[in-house]
Amino acid sequence: MDRVLPRPLDPVRSIKMKLGVLLVASWAVAIGYFWYGIGWLPPGTSITVICIALVTSQVLAHGMTSPLREMTAAAGAMARGDYTRRVRATSRDEVGELAQAFNKMAEDLHAADQRRRELIANVSHELRTPITALQGVLENMVDGVAEPEPAALRAALSQTERLGHLVADLLDLSRLDAGVVPLRRVRIDVGDFLDEAVEHATASASGAGLDVRFELRDLPEPLTVRADPWRLHQVFANLLDNAARHSPPGGTVRVSAEEHGDQLRFEVSDEGQGIPPAERSRVFERFTRGDRSAGGGTGLGLAIARWVVELHGGRIAVLDPAGPHRGDQPGCRIQVTIPSDAPHRREAA
Repeated sequence: MDRVLPRPLDPVRSIKMKLGVLLVASWAVAIGYFWYGIGWLPPGTSITVICIALVTSQVLAHGMTSPLREMTAAAGAMARGDYTRRVRATSRDEVGELAQAFNKMAEDLHAADQRRRELIANVSHELRTPITALQGVLENMVDGVAEPEPAALRAALSQTERLGHLVADLLDLSRLDAGVVPLRRVRIDVGDFLDEAVEHATASASGAGLDVRFELRDLPEPLTVRADPWRLHQVFANLLDNAARHSPPGGTVRVSAEEHGDQLRFEVSDEGQGIPPAERSRVFERFTRGDRSAGGGTGLGLAIARWVVELHGGRIAVLDPAGPHRGDQPGCRIQVTIPSDAPHRREAA
């Protein structure tokens, strides 16, 4: 174990006083050695020098310790929920480095607090909509305004399912944030995987009453990828559902995959209104739906897709539309790039 050095000045509660004690002690030792060496010392001059040195140290120490006092006040404000306080960090010594680190921590805490507030507000809003609709349906049945007919029950079931999807999405995101989502990687045949994803998306779109067709383009060659099939299915289920909801009636959602070096590139495109360039960097944030919000999703699907792709060491992005489109609709293209057999990140045991 490392040797613990003594700290004789710990009982002193002021850094300025510690500096003063240090200076006086240093002078006392120097004067004592000088006296011992020559046998005499002018007492008046010695006392005057010590007093001047003590006063000078207190004046200079005030500026040295002001960042520490500011950090103490800012820390107290943070404890009360105010993360806007900052410390002036102009010195280049250790105290200045500490002040810079403190400001960086304050900025991170402020950003985290903002995200927490936005998450609470968004979750409250998303929960309120289906709960209000479900409450209205049930109140009409209880009051006798509506009979418990299949249509009313289907409406209640639809809102209940929406609540269930929202809660499941939030649980997935909390696990992803905590880094406790294990990836069970296996070798996947990409063709079979996409066939199954398209089949599920077709059934889901049909059940939701969406008039859309899914088209899986022929793969250039047999492709495989080492990934978690369940988590990867979440990605394409969200992408295909998102594309189907924003496609025009009779539109086509196209799915393709190709290999580029040691990476696989998947692409999902639709014939809807597309995503403006200014919003493309935000569509993968939580509860962000932009102008394509008419589909009634929770605003969490693309956020979950991004997290899963990043867990696999890949990336996801919105590309510029390409190829022919229906009428004036620019369409939307989302590309997923995943390493074919690369080591994963942030996996938990």
